[in-house]
Amino acid sequence: MIAEGRALDRALNGRAAVERIDGDYDYVVVGAGTAGCILANRLSADPRRRVLLLEAGGRDSWIWFHIPVGYLFALGNPRADWMFRTEAEPGLNGRALHYPRGKVIGGCSAINGMISMRGQAADYDGWRAMGLPGWGWSDMVGCFRRLEDHFLGDGEHHGAGGGWRIEEARVSWPILDAVREAAGELGVPAIPDFNTGDNEGAGYFHVNQKRGRRWSAARGFLKPALKRPNLRLETGVMVERILVAEGRAVGVRYRQDGREVEARVRGEVVLAAGAIGSPQILQLSGIGRPDWLAPVGIETVLARPGVGANLQDHLQQRAIFKVSNTRTLNESYHDLPRRALMGLDYAFRRRGPLTAAPSQLGIFMRSGPEQNRANIQFHVQPLSLDRFGEPLHRFPAITVSACNLRPTSRGTVRPRSADPAAAPAIAPNYLSTEADRHVAADAIRATRRLMAQPAMARFRPEEYLPGPAVGDDDAALAKAAGDIGTTIFHPVGTARMGTPDEPEAVVDARLRVFGIAGLRVIDASIMPTITSGNTNTPTAGIAEKGAEMMLADAR
Repeated sequence: MIAEGRALDRALNGRAAVERIDGDYDYVVVGAGTAGCILANRLSADPRRRVLLLEAGGRDSWIWFHIPVGYLFALGNPRADWMFRTEAEPGLNGRALHYPRGKVIGGCSAINGMISMRGQAADYDGWRAMGLPGWGWSDMVGCFRRLEDHFLGDGEHHGAGGGWRIEEARVSWPILDAVREAAGELGVPAIPDFNTGDNEGAGYFHVNQKRGRRWSAARGFLKPALKRPNLRLETGVMVERILVAEGRAVGVRYRQDGREVEARVRGEVVLAAGAIGSPQILQLSGIGRPDWLAPVGIETVLARPGVGANLQDHLQQRAIFKVSNTRTLNESYHDLPRRALMGLDYAFRRRGPLTAAPSQLGIFMRSGPEQNRANIQFHVQPLSLDRFGEPLHRFPAITVSACNLRPTSRGTVRPRSADPAAAPAIAPNYLSTEADRHVAADAIRATRRLMAQPAMARFRPEEYLPGPAVGDDDAALAKAAGDIGTTIFHPVGTARMGTPDEPEAVVDARLRVFGIAGLRVIDASIMPTITSGNTNTPTAGIAEKGAEMMLADAR
Protein backbone atom coordinates (compact mmCIF):
# COMPACT_ATOMS: atom_id res chain seq x y z
CA MET A 1 0.00 0.00 0.00
CA ILE A 2 1.18 3.52 -0.79
CA ALA A 3 2.57 5.42 2.19
CA GLU A 4 1.13 8.91 2.64
CA GLY A 5 1.98 11.95 4.77
CA ARG A 6 5.48 12.77 5.83
CA ALA A 7 7.22 10.26 3.54
CA LEU A 8 5.66 11.87 0.47
CA ASP A 9 6.42 15.37 1.73
CA ARG A 10 10.08 14.43 2.09
CA ALA A 11 10.11 12.81 -1.35
CA LEU A 12 8.63 15.86 -3.06
CA ASN A 13 10.07 18.74 -1.09
CA GLY A 14 13.34 17.42 0.32
CA ARG A 15 15.99 19.83 1.51
CA ALA A 16 16.02 23.46 0.47
CA ALA A 17 19.25 22.93 -1.53
CA VAL A 18 17.55 20.73 -4.11
CA GLU A 19 17.60 22.35 -7.56
CA ARG A 20 14.92 21.96 -10.21
CA ILE A 21 15.94 21.15 -13.76
CA ASP A 22 14.25 23.43 -16.29
CA GLY A 23 10.69 22.53 -17.17
CA ASP A 24 8.81 19.24 -17.11
CA TYR A 25 9.56 16.27 -19.34
CA ASP A 26 7.28 13.83 -21.07
CA TYR A 27 9.70 11.00 -20.32
CA VAL A 28 12.61 10.63 -17.93
CA VAL A 29 14.74 7.58 -18.78
CA VAL A 30 17.19 6.42 -16.10
CA GLY A 31 20.19 4.65 -17.58
CA ALA A 32 21.88 5.11 -20.96
CA GLY A 33 22.88 1.50 -21.48
CA THR A 34 21.63 -0.65 -24.34
CA ALA A 35 17.97 -0.27 -23.40
CA GLY A 36 18.20 3.40 -22.47
CA CYS A 37 19.90 4.39 -25.74
CA ILE A 38 17.19 2.68 -27.78
CA LEU A 39 14.41 4.16 -25.64
CA ALA A 40 15.85 7.66 -25.95
CA ASN A 41 16.03 7.26 -29.71
CA ARG A 42 12.49 5.98 -30.12
CA LEU A 43 10.77 8.24 -27.58
CA SER A 44 12.40 11.43 -28.89
CA ALA A 45 11.48 10.72 -32.52
CA ASP A 46 8.33 12.79 -31.96
CA PRO A 47 9.57 16.41 -31.70
CA ARG A 48 6.59 17.28 -29.47
CA ARG A 49 7.91 15.01 -26.69
CA ARG A 50 10.65 16.21 -24.30
CA VAL A 51 12.93 13.38 -23.18
CA LEU A 52 15.54 13.49 -20.41
CA LEU A 53 18.12 10.69 -20.30
CA LEU A 54 20.11 10.26 -17.07
CA GLU A 55 23.37 8.26 -17.05
CA ALA A 56 25.60 7.56 -14.06
CA GLY A 57 28.70 7.00 -16.20
CA GLY A 58 30.36 9.30 -18.67
CA ARG A 59 30.91 9.70 -22.40
CA ASP A 60 32.62 7.02 -24.46
CA SER A 61 35.69 9.09 -25.36
CA TRP A 62 38.24 6.40 -24.35
CA ILE A 63 39.80 4.57 -27.31
CA TRP A 64 39.24 1.12 -25.80
CA PHE A 65 35.47 1.60 -25.95
CA HIS A 66 35.78 1.45 -29.74
CA ILE A 67 38.53 -1.06 -30.57
CA PRO A 68 36.91 -4.49 -30.16
CA VAL A 69 39.73 -6.08 -28.18
CA GLY A 70 39.39 -3.22 -25.70
CA TYR A 71 37.22 -5.39 -23.48
CA LEU A 72 40.53 -6.76 -22.12
CA PHE A 73 41.27 -3.29 -20.73
CA ALA A 74 37.73 -2.14 -19.90
CA LEU A 75 36.64 -5.02 -17.68
CA GLY A 76 37.98 -4.43 -14.19
CA ASN A 77 38.76 -0.76 -14.93
CA PRO A 78 36.76 1.78 -12.88
CA ARG A 79 36.71 4.11 -15.88
CA ALA A 80 34.44 1.65 -17.69
CA ASP A 81 33.16 -0.82 -15.11
CA TRP A 82 31.08 -0.45 -11.94
CA MET A 83 33.49 -2.92 -10.29
CA PHE A 84 30.75 -4.83 -8.49
CA ARG A 85 31.53 -8.01 -6.57
CA THR A 86 29.18 -10.79 -5.59
CA GLU A 87 28.76 -12.09 -2.11
CA ALA A 88 30.80 -15.17 -1.25
CA GLU A 89 28.98 -17.94 -3.12
CA PRO A 90 28.50 -21.33 -1.42
CA GLY A 91 28.03 -22.99 -4.81
CA LEU A 92 31.42 -21.62 -5.90
CA ASN A 93 33.12 -23.05 -2.81
CA GLY A 94 33.08 -19.72 -1.00
CA ARG A 95 34.47 -17.57 -3.82
CA ALA A 96 33.22 -14.05 -4.57
CA LEU A 97 33.27 -12.96 -8.21
CA HIS A 98 33.96 -9.71 -9.97
CA TYR A 99 30.67 -8.71 -11.57
CA PRO A 100 31.31 -6.26 -14.46
CA ARG A 101 28.65 -3.77 -15.59
CA GLY A 102 29.20 -0.95 -18.08
CA LYS A 103 29.70 2.53 -16.58
CA VAL A 104 29.42 4.67 -19.73
CA ILE A 105 26.88 5.66 -22.35
CA GLY A 106 26.07 2.44 -24.19
CA GLY A 107 26.38 0.53 -20.92
CA CYS A 108 27.44 -3.08 -21.31
CA SER A 109 27.29 -2.79 -25.10
CA ALA A 110 30.44 -0.62 -24.78
CA ILE A 111 32.46 -3.31 -22.95
CA ASN A 112 30.83 -6.66 -23.71
CA GLY A 113 31.66 -9.49 -26.11
CA MET A 114 29.72 -7.92 -29.03
CA ILE A 115 27.93 -11.21 -29.75
CA SER A 116 24.62 -10.86 -31.60
CA MET A 117 22.43 -13.59 -30.12
CA ARG A 118 18.65 -13.54 -29.76
CA GLY A 119 18.21 -16.85 -27.97
CA GLN A 120 15.70 -19.55 -28.89
CA ALA A 121 12.13 -19.20 -30.10
CA ALA A 122 11.02 -21.38 -27.19
CA ASP A 123 12.36 -18.80 -24.70
CA TYR A 124 9.93 -16.13 -25.86
CA ASP A 125 7.09 -18.56 -26.51
CA GLY A 126 7.59 -19.63 -22.89
CA TRP A 127 7.04 -16.04 -21.76
CA ARG A 128 3.83 -15.82 -23.76
CA ALA A 129 2.68 -19.12 -22.25
CA MET A 130 3.11 -17.53 -18.79
CA GLY A 131 0.22 -15.22 -19.61
CA LEU A 132 2.31 -12.40 -21.12
CA PRO A 133 0.72 -11.51 -24.48
CA GLY A 134 2.90 -9.92 -27.13
CA TRP A 135 6.15 -11.55 -25.99
CA GLY A 136 6.26 -14.70 -28.15
CA TRP A 137 8.92 -15.35 -30.77
CA SER A 138 6.66 -14.27 -33.62
CA ASP A 139 6.02 -11.01 -31.75
CA MET A 140 9.70 -10.33 -31.08
CA VAL A 141 11.16 -11.12 -34.51
CA GLY A 142 9.73 -7.87 -35.88
CA CYS A 143 11.40 -5.93 -33.05
CA PHE A 144 14.76 -7.52 -33.77
CA ARG A 145 14.45 -6.90 -37.50
CA ARG A 146 13.57 -3.21 -37.00
CA LEU A 147 16.67 -2.72 -34.87
CA GLU A 148 19.11 -4.35 -37.27
CA ASP A 149 21.41 -3.29 -40.03
CA HIS A 150 22.51 -6.86 -40.77
CA PHE A 151 25.22 -7.88 -43.23
CA LEU A 152 22.86 -10.59 -44.57
CA GLY A 153 20.45 -7.87 -45.63
CA ASP A 154 16.69 -7.58 -45.33
CA GLY A 155 14.99 -10.97 -45.32
CA GLU A 156 12.88 -13.43 -43.39
CA HIS A 157 15.12 -13.40 -40.31
CA HIS A 158 17.04 -10.12 -40.44
CA GLY A 159 16.60 -6.44 -41.16
CA ALA A 160 18.61 -3.72 -42.86
CA GLY A 161 18.89 0.01 -42.28
CA GLY A 162 18.42 -0.04 -38.49
CA GLY A 163 20.82 1.32 -35.90
CA TRP A 164 22.18 -2.03 -34.70
CA ARG A 165 25.01 -2.95 -37.09
CA ILE A 166 25.81 -6.68 -37.27
CA GLU A 167 28.71 -8.14 -39.24
CA GLU A 168 30.78 -11.27 -39.65
CA ALA A 169 33.98 -11.56 -37.63
CA ARG A 170 37.07 -10.13 -39.37
CA VAL A 171 39.65 -12.57 -38.00
CA SER A 172 40.03 -16.36 -38.17
CA TRP A 173 42.03 -18.95 -36.28
CA PRO A 174 42.81 -22.46 -37.61
CA ILE A 175 42.35 -23.97 -34.17
CA LEU A 176 38.78 -22.64 -33.97
CA ASP A 177 38.05 -24.24 -37.34
CA ALA A 178 39.26 -27.49 -35.80
CA VAL A 179 37.01 -27.11 -32.75
CA ARG A 180 34.03 -26.60 -35.06
CA GLU A 181 35.04 -29.75 -36.93
CA ALA A 182 35.32 -31.60 -33.61
CA ALA A 183 31.78 -30.53 -32.74
CA GLY A 184 30.63 -32.08 -36.02
CA GLU A 185 32.38 -35.31 -35.04
CA LEU A 186 30.30 -35.21 -31.83
CA GLY A 187 27.12 -34.92 -33.93
CA VAL A 188 26.60 -31.16 -33.54
CA PRO A 189 25.92 -29.75 -37.04
CA ALA A 190 27.56 -26.65 -38.46
CA ILE A 191 25.09 -23.79 -38.89
CA PRO A 192 25.61 -20.38 -40.51
CA ASP A 193 23.24 -18.33 -38.33
CA PHE A 194 22.33 -18.73 -34.66
CA ASN A 195 19.43 -16.27 -34.85
CA THR A 196 16.63 -18.02 -36.71
CA GLY A 197 14.87 -19.46 -33.66
CA ASP A 198 16.82 -22.71 -33.09
CA ASN A 199 20.47 -22.13 -32.28
CA GLU A 200 21.52 -25.78 -31.86
CA GLY A 201 24.74 -26.21 -33.84
CA ALA A 202 28.29 -24.94 -34.20
CA GLY A 203 29.30 -21.74 -35.96
CA TYR A 204 30.93 -18.36 -35.81
CA PHE A 205 29.22 -15.60 -33.92
CA HIS A 206 27.89 -12.54 -35.71
CA VAL A 207 29.10 -9.41 -33.96
CA ASN A 208 27.99 -5.84 -33.24
CA GLN A 209 30.73 -4.16 -35.22
CA LYS A 210 31.06 -1.89 -38.22
CA ARG A 211 34.18 -2.26 -40.35
CA GLY A 212 36.23 -3.53 -37.45
CA ARG A 213 35.00 -1.11 -34.78
CA ARG A 214 32.72 -1.93 -31.87
CA TRP A 215 29.16 -0.80 -32.59
CA SER A 216 27.59 0.04 -29.22
CA ALA A 217 24.02 1.14 -28.59
CA ALA A 218 25.38 4.64 -27.97
CA ARG A 219 26.88 4.78 -31.46
CA GLY A 220 23.88 3.23 -33.17
CA PHE A 221 20.97 4.86 -31.35
CA LEU A 222 21.91 7.58 -28.87
CA LYS A 223 24.41 9.74 -30.75
CA PRO A 224 22.21 10.18 -33.85
CA ALA A 225 19.28 11.12 -31.60
CA LEU A 226 21.28 13.69 -29.59
CA LYS A 227 21.01 16.02 -32.58
CA ARG A 228 17.34 16.44 -31.70
CA PRO A 229 16.59 19.51 -29.55
CA ASN A 230 13.95 17.62 -27.56
CA LEU A 231 16.43 15.04 -26.17
CA ARG A 232 18.68 15.98 -23.26
CA LEU A 233 21.45 13.75 -21.89
CA GLU A 234 22.92 14.26 -18.42
CA THR A 235 25.96 12.18 -17.39
CA GLY A 236 27.64 11.68 -14.03
CA VAL A 237 24.20 11.32 -12.45
CA MET A 238 23.56 9.24 -9.33
CA VAL A 239 19.82 8.71 -8.92
CA GLU A 240 18.69 8.90 -5.31
CA ARG A 241 15.04 8.02 -5.73
CA ILE A 242 11.92 8.15 -7.85
CA LEU A 243 9.52 10.80 -6.60
CA VAL A 244 6.02 9.40 -5.95
CA ALA A 245 2.88 11.39 -5.15
CA GLU A 246 -0.61 9.96 -4.74
CA GLY A 247 0.47 6.63 -6.20
CA ARG A 248 2.10 8.10 -9.30
CA ALA A 249 5.75 8.67 -10.31
CA VAL A 250 6.15 12.42 -10.76
CA GLY A 251 9.90 12.79 -11.13
CA VAL A 252 13.41 11.74 -10.17
CA ARG A 253 15.89 13.14 -7.67
CA TYR A 254 19.60 12.73 -8.38
CA ARG A 255 23.07 13.92 -7.45
CA GLN A 256 25.36 15.52 -10.01
CA ASP A 257 28.60 17.47 -9.49
CA GLY A 258 27.95 17.87 -5.79
CA ARG A 259 24.41 19.19 -6.32
CA GLU A 260 21.04 17.63 -5.66
CA VAL A 261 18.74 18.01 -8.63
CA GLU A 262 15.10 17.19 -9.20
CA ALA A 263 13.54 16.49 -12.60
CA ARG A 264 9.75 16.43 -12.94
CA VAL A 265 7.83 14.36 -15.45
CA ARG A 266 4.34 14.84 -16.84
CA GLY A 267 4.36 11.47 -18.59
CA GLU A 268 6.39 8.50 -17.40
CA VAL A 269 9.61 7.62 -15.58
CA VAL A 270 11.39 4.64 -17.16
CA LEU A 271 14.07 2.65 -15.36
CA ALA A 272 16.60 1.23 -17.83
CA ALA A 273 19.52 0.85 -15.44
CA GLY A 274 19.89 -2.91 -15.86
CA ALA A 275 19.41 -5.97 -13.70
CA ILE A 276 21.51 -4.48 -10.89
CA GLY A 277 20.73 -0.77 -11.18
CA SER A 278 16.97 -0.86 -11.74
CA PRO A 279 16.08 -2.93 -8.65
CA GLN A 280 18.50 -0.86 -6.58
CA ILE A 281 16.77 2.37 -7.61
CA LEU A 282 13.35 0.87 -6.88
CA GLN A 283 14.57 -0.16 -3.44
CA LEU A 284 16.11 3.25 -2.73
CA SER A 285 12.69 4.68 -3.61
CA GLY A 286 10.99 2.50 -1.00
CA ILE A 287 9.61 -0.02 -3.50
CA GLY A 288 10.50 -3.56 -2.55
CA ARG A 289 10.58 -5.97 0.37
CA PRO A 290 10.02 -4.18 3.69
CA ASP A 291 12.26 -6.66 5.52
CA TRP A 292 15.14 -5.70 3.18
CA LEU A 293 14.44 -1.96 3.26
CA ALA A 294 13.87 -1.28 6.95
CA PRO A 295 17.28 -2.61 8.19
CA VAL A 296 19.09 -0.06 5.99
CA GLY A 297 16.83 2.85 6.92
CA ILE A 298 14.57 2.97 3.87
CA GLU A 299 10.90 3.57 4.52
CA THR A 300 8.56 1.37 2.48
CA VAL A 301 6.44 3.25 -0.05
CA LEU A 302 5.17 0.14 -1.84
CA ALA A 303 5.68 -3.43 -0.70
CA ARG A 304 6.73 -5.44 -3.75
CA PRO A 305 8.60 -8.63 -2.76
CA GLY A 306 9.82 -9.42 -6.28
CA VAL A 307 12.09 -6.38 -6.49
CA GLY A 308 15.64 -7.71 -6.39
CA ALA A 309 14.53 -11.34 -6.40
CA ASN A 310 14.68 -13.85 -9.30
CA LEU A 311 18.28 -12.98 -10.27
CA GLN A 312 19.46 -15.34 -13.02
CA ASP A 313 22.83 -15.51 -14.74
CA HIS A 314 24.75 -17.85 -17.01
CA LEU A 315 27.59 -19.47 -15.08
CA GLN A 316 30.43 -20.56 -17.34
CA GLN A 317 32.87 -23.34 -16.56
CA ARG A 318 36.04 -21.82 -18.06
CA ALA A 319 37.98 -24.90 -19.10
CA ILE A 320 41.45 -24.10 -20.47
CA PHE A 321 43.51 -26.37 -22.71
CA LYS A 322 47.16 -25.85 -23.59
CA VAL A 323 47.76 -26.53 -27.29
CA SER A 324 50.66 -27.18 -29.65
CA ASN A 325 51.44 -26.73 -33.37
CA THR A 326 49.34 -23.59 -33.70
CA ARG A 327 49.21 -19.92 -32.81
CA THR A 328 46.88 -18.36 -30.23
CA LEU A 329 46.44 -14.78 -29.07
CA ASN A 330 48.46 -15.52 -25.93
CA GLU A 331 51.82 -15.56 -27.74
CA SER A 332 50.98 -12.61 -29.96
CA TYR A 333 49.98 -10.52 -26.95
CA HIS A 334 53.34 -11.06 -25.23
CA ASP A 335 55.46 -10.69 -28.40
CA LEU A 336 56.14 -6.98 -28.94
CA PRO A 337 56.90 -7.19 -32.69
CA ARG A 338 53.75 -9.24 -33.27
CA ARG A 339 51.77 -6.84 -31.17
CA ALA A 340 53.03 -3.98 -33.33
CA LEU A 341 52.03 -5.85 -36.49
CA MET A 342 48.56 -6.41 -35.03
CA GLY A 343 48.28 -2.69 -34.40
CA LEU A 344 49.32 -1.87 -37.97
CA ASP A 345 46.91 -4.44 -39.40
CA TYR A 346 44.12 -2.80 -37.45
CA ALA A 347 45.16 0.76 -38.28
CA PHE A 348 45.37 0.20 -42.04
CA ARG A 349 42.89 -2.62 -42.74
CA ARG A 350 40.63 -2.78 -39.67
CA ARG A 351 41.38 -6.49 -39.54
CA GLY A 352 43.27 -8.95 -37.39
CA PRO A 353 43.20 -9.85 -33.68
CA LEU A 354 42.34 -6.33 -32.50
CA THR A 355 38.92 -6.77 -34.14
CA ALA A 356 38.31 -9.99 -32.23
CA ALA A 357 35.36 -10.50 -29.94
CA PRO A 358 36.42 -12.43 -26.82
CA SER A 359 34.64 -15.49 -28.24
CA GLN A 360 34.49 -16.15 -31.95
CA LEU A 361 33.16 -19.70 -32.09
CA GLY A 362 29.91 -20.84 -30.53
CA ILE A 363 28.53 -24.32 -29.98
CA PHE A 364 24.99 -24.99 -28.76
CA MET A 365 24.22 -28.57 -27.79
CA ARG A 366 22.24 -30.75 -25.42
CA SER A 367 23.87 -31.98 -22.23
CA GLY A 368 22.00 -35.27 -22.47
CA PRO A 369 19.23 -37.14 -24.30
CA GLU A 370 16.64 -35.95 -21.77
CA GLN A 371 16.95 -32.35 -23.06
CA ASN A 372 14.38 -31.34 -25.70
CA ARG A 373 16.54 -28.47 -27.04
CA ALA A 374 20.06 -27.14 -26.71
CA ASN A 375 20.80 -26.30 -23.08
CA ILE A 376 24.59 -25.77 -23.13
CA GLN A 377 26.46 -22.99 -24.90
CA PHE A 378 30.19 -23.08 -25.55
CA HIS A 379 32.19 -19.87 -26.01
CA VAL A 380 35.49 -20.88 -27.61
CA GLN A 381 38.33 -18.39 -27.41
CA PRO A 382 41.86 -18.51 -28.94
CA LEU A 383 43.29 -17.17 -25.68
CA SER A 384 43.39 -17.87 -21.96
CA LEU A 385 43.74 -15.84 -18.78
CA ASP A 386 42.97 -16.21 -15.10
CA ARG A 387 40.14 -13.67 -15.32
CA PHE A 388 39.18 -10.73 -17.54
CA GLY A 389 41.16 -7.65 -16.60
CA GLU A 390 44.36 -9.68 -16.05
CA PRO A 391 47.12 -10.47 -18.60
CA LEU A 392 46.85 -13.38 -20.98
CA HIS A 393 48.81 -16.52 -20.16
CA ARG A 394 52.25 -16.86 -21.72
CA PHE A 395 51.68 -20.38 -23.06
CA PRO A 396 49.57 -21.17 -26.17
CA ALA A 397 46.07 -22.13 -25.08
CA ILE A 398 42.38 -21.93 -25.82
CA THR A 399 39.44 -21.43 -23.50
CA VAL A 400 36.40 -23.64 -23.97
CA SER A 401 33.72 -22.20 -21.70
CA ALA A 402 30.50 -24.15 -21.28
CA CYS A 403 27.44 -22.63 -19.61
CA ASN A 404 24.01 -23.88 -18.63
CA LEU A 405 21.59 -21.85 -20.74
CA ARG A 406 18.57 -22.22 -18.47
CA PRO A 407 19.70 -22.38 -14.83
CA THR A 408 17.18 -23.12 -12.12
CA SER A 409 19.17 -21.32 -9.39
CA ARG A 410 17.81 -17.93 -8.35
CA GLY A 411 19.65 -15.13 -6.58
CA THR A 412 19.04 -11.66 -5.18
CA VAL A 413 20.07 -8.01 -5.39
CA ARG A 414 19.36 -6.22 -2.12
CA PRO A 415 20.37 -2.87 -0.61
CA ARG A 416 23.31 -2.54 1.76
CA SER A 417 22.60 1.13 2.47
CA ALA A 418 20.24 4.00 1.75
CA ASP A 419 23.19 5.72 0.05
CA PRO A 420 22.83 5.36 -3.76
CA ALA A 421 26.63 5.32 -4.11
CA ALA A 422 26.87 2.13 -2.05
CA ALA A 423 26.94 -1.02 -4.18
CA PRO A 424 24.08 -3.44 -3.48
CA ALA A 425 24.61 -6.95 -2.18
CA ILE A 426 24.63 -9.25 -5.23
CA ALA A 427 24.10 -12.95 -4.51
CA PRO A 428 23.54 -14.99 -7.72
CA ASN A 429 23.23 -18.21 -5.70
CA TYR A 430 24.99 -20.23 -8.42
CA LEU A 431 24.74 -24.03 -8.44
CA SER A 432 22.24 -24.00 -5.58
CA THR A 433 20.01 -26.63 -7.20
CA GLU A 434 20.72 -30.25 -7.93
CA ALA A 435 19.64 -29.73 -11.54
CA ASP A 436 22.24 -27.00 -12.08
CA ARG A 437 25.02 -29.06 -10.47
CA HIS A 438 24.12 -31.99 -12.73
CA VAL A 439 24.20 -29.86 -15.91
CA ALA A 440 27.51 -28.28 -14.82
CA ALA A 441 29.06 -31.73 -14.44
CA ASP A 442 27.70 -32.82 -17.81
CA ALA A 443 29.06 -29.63 -19.40
CA ILE A 444 32.60 -30.41 -18.23
CA ARG A 445 32.22 -33.97 -19.55
CA ALA A 446 31.04 -32.58 -22.88
CA THR A 447 34.07 -30.23 -22.98
CA ARG A 448 36.43 -33.15 -22.47
CA ARG A 449 34.69 -35.18 -25.19
CA LEU A 450 34.96 -32.24 -27.57
CA MET A 451 38.69 -31.87 -27.01
CA ALA A 452 39.20 -35.62 -27.46
CA GLN A 453 37.78 -35.72 -31.00
CA PRO A 454 40.10 -36.65 -33.91
CA ALA A 455 39.95 -33.12 -35.35
CA MET A 456 41.87 -31.88 -32.30
CA ALA A 457 44.58 -34.54 -32.27
CA ARG A 458 47.20 -32.51 -34.18
CA PHE A 459 47.00 -29.74 -31.56
CA ARG A 460 47.59 -32.17 -28.65
CA PRO A 461 45.18 -30.40 -26.24
CA GLU A 462 46.31 -30.70 -22.63
CA GLU A 463 43.76 -29.93 -19.93
CA TYR A 464 44.97 -27.07 -17.73
CA LEU A 465 41.66 -26.27 -16.01
CA PRO A 466 39.92 -27.95 -14.28
CA GLY A 467 42.90 -30.31 -14.72
CA PRO A 468 43.42 -34.03 -15.33
CA ALA A 469 43.44 -34.75 -11.59
CA VAL A 470 39.70 -33.97 -11.46
CA GLY A 471 37.73 -37.18 -11.80
CA ASP A 472 34.69 -37.82 -13.98
CA ASP A 473 32.16 -38.54 -11.22
CA ASP A 474 29.35 -36.12 -10.40
CA ALA A 475 30.75 -35.03 -7.04
CA ALA A 476 34.22 -34.24 -8.39
CA LEU A 477 32.86 -32.39 -11.40
CA ALA A 478 30.35 -30.38 -9.36
CA LYS A 479 33.18 -29.26 -7.07
CA ALA A 480 35.33 -28.44 -10.11
CA ALA A 481 32.48 -26.37 -11.55
CA GLY A 482 32.45 -24.42 -8.30
CA ASP A 483 36.21 -23.94 -8.50
CA ILE A 484 36.39 -22.70 -12.11
CA GLY A 485 32.88 -21.33 -12.65
CA THR A 486 32.47 -17.61 -13.23
CA THR A 487 29.88 -15.20 -14.54
CA ILE A 488 29.50 -14.75 -18.27
CA PHE A 489 28.00 -11.31 -17.52
CA HIS A 490 24.31 -12.05 -18.19
CA PRO A 491 22.34 -10.98 -15.07
CA VAL A 492 18.58 -10.70 -15.67
CA GLY A 493 15.22 -11.08 -13.99
CA THR A 494 15.36 -8.86 -10.89
CA ALA A 495 12.19 -6.87 -11.71
CA ARG A 496 10.43 -9.60 -13.56
CA MET A 497 7.40 -9.38 -15.78
CA GLY A 498 4.32 -11.32 -14.68
CA THR A 499 0.57 -11.36 -14.22
CA PRO A 500 -1.28 -9.35 -11.55
CA ASP A 501 -1.93 -12.45 -9.44
CA GLU A 502 1.79 -13.26 -9.07
CA PRO A 503 3.16 -11.72 -5.86
CA GLU A 504 6.75 -11.91 -7.14
CA ALA A 505 6.01 -10.04 -10.38
CA VAL A 506 7.19 -6.43 -10.51
CA VAL A 507 5.90 -5.26 -13.91
CA ASP A 508 2.99 -6.30 -16.10
CA ALA A 509 3.13 -7.39 -19.74
CA ARG A 510 3.36 -3.72 -20.77
CA LEU A 511 6.30 -3.26 -18.39
CA ARG A 512 4.35 -1.00 -15.98
CA VAL A 513 5.29 -1.33 -12.32
CA PHE A 514 2.42 -2.81 -10.35
CA GLY A 515 1.03 -0.28 -7.86
CA ILE A 516 2.78 2.87 -9.18
CA ALA A 517 1.29 4.72 -12.14
CA GLY A 518 3.62 6.42 -14.61
CA LEU A 519 6.56 4.10 -13.85
CA ARG A 520 7.99 1.37 -16.07
CA VAL A 521 11.05 -0.85 -16.09
CA ILE A 522 12.43 -1.64 -19.55
CA ASP A 523 15.69 -3.61 -19.52
CA ALA A 524 17.05 -7.10 -18.85
CA SER A 525 15.63 -7.09 -15.31
CA ILE A 526 12.10 -7.72 -16.63
CA MET A 527 12.89 -11.17 -18.06
CA PRO A 528 10.85 -13.79 -16.19
CA THR A 529 13.33 -16.45 -17.35
CA ILE A 530 16.73 -16.00 -18.94
CA THR A 531 17.11 -16.39 -22.68
CA SER A 532 19.17 -19.25 -24.13
CA GLY A 533 22.26 -17.32 -25.13
CA ASN A 534 23.95 -13.94 -24.75
CA THR A 535 21.55 -11.36 -23.35
CA ASN A 536 22.49 -8.03 -24.95
CA THR A 537 20.41 -8.52 -28.11
CA PRO A 538 17.35 -9.67 -26.12
CA THR A 539 17.74 -6.52 -24.01
CA ALA A 540 17.72 -4.43 -27.19
CA GLY A 541 14.57 -6.25 -28.31
CA ILE A 542 12.91 -5.56 -24.95
CA ALA A 543 13.71 -1.86 -25.34
CA GLU A 544 12.28 -1.76 -28.85
CA LYS A 545 9.14 -3.55 -27.67
CA GLY A 546 8.85 -1.33 -24.59
CA ALA A 547 9.17 1.88 -26.58
CA GLU A 548 6.52 0.64 -28.99
CA MET A 549 4.18 0.00 -26.05
CA MET A 550 4.85 3.39 -24.48
CA LEU A 551 4.16 5.27 -27.70
CA ALA A 552 0.98 3.27 -28.30
CA ASP A 553 -0.25 3.96 -24.75
CA ALA A 554 0.43 7.68 -25.15
CA ARG A 555 -1.86 8.06 -28.17
